Amino acid sequence: MSNPSSKAKSQTHTKRRKTQKPDKRNDSQSHFIFGLHAIQAALELPVTRISEIWLADERHDVRIENIITAAKRHNIVPNKVAKTELDDMMPDARHQGGIAKCSPLKEVTETDLLKLVDDLIDNEKAPLLLILDGVQDPHNLGACLRTAEAAGAHAVIAPKDRASGLTATAMKVSSGSAERLPFVQVTNLARILRELQQAGVWLVGTSGDSESTLYDIELKGPTAIILGAEGRGIRRLTRDHCDQVVHIPMQGSAESLNVSVAAGVCLFEAARQRGL
Repeated sequence: MSNPSSKAKSQTHTKRRKTQKPDKRNDSQSHFIFGLHAIQAALELPVTRISEIWLADERHDVRIENIITAAKRHNIVPNKVAKTELDDMMPDARHQGGIAKCSPLKEVTETDLLKLVDDLIDNEKAPLLLILDGVQDPHNLGACLRTAEAAGAHAVIAPKDRASGLTATAMKVSSGSAERLPFVQVTNLARILRELQQAGVWLVGTSGDSESTLYDIELKGPTAIILGAEGRGIRRLTRDHCDQVVHIPMQGSAESLNVSVAAGVCLFEAARQRGL
């Protein structure tokens, strides 16, 4: 025979847990991120954009404890739920046992980008930018953001159309870099390329058919490195705006590199020249 009071507590507990699960259909003003790195990075900011967190109750490791500790600093108490509930919330995501509800990242505009470039040059610092011309895979975008931050780039730029934005997948793959590194989506890439040139930024495109190699040029000054979409490379109009086009010398039979790998090679060569 069951204890009536225990049964009532169980029903109350079940009801409370169910109300913790977000209804994304009626919550268009909120975004959801997943993955422990992405959540931790959002919590490390002085003012976090996270409002609620769900963690798998089966995990009791250091990474989970670090998230709980960081959340407390923002007066957030994570909800401990079964892993199956997390799977239901984001069926196609590798959430690692963590999902968070948050406000969207603050948009970085073209005006913000040009001001950043001008401020760096005015302070005798050479901007280093990564421009992605139509990269559509959010995994590649996230990896490029992570690489760009590690190499000391100041911003990543991409067109709004026919290119990946900061999806939850891109956020997770970036391992927190998307929270810290400005990501600028522009409506007209050709126009922003012209404006960057007018600001004194040297535009370096990449193409396998170029005669010059990455290691033949100087990357110490204000520089934007432009990489193209998976399989297609930079578009002709984009290439026409470049001050210089180079290729990455390779050995073996590989015809090309993944865009995030190519970004790493190019950006770290710039960092090497600048005395990383």
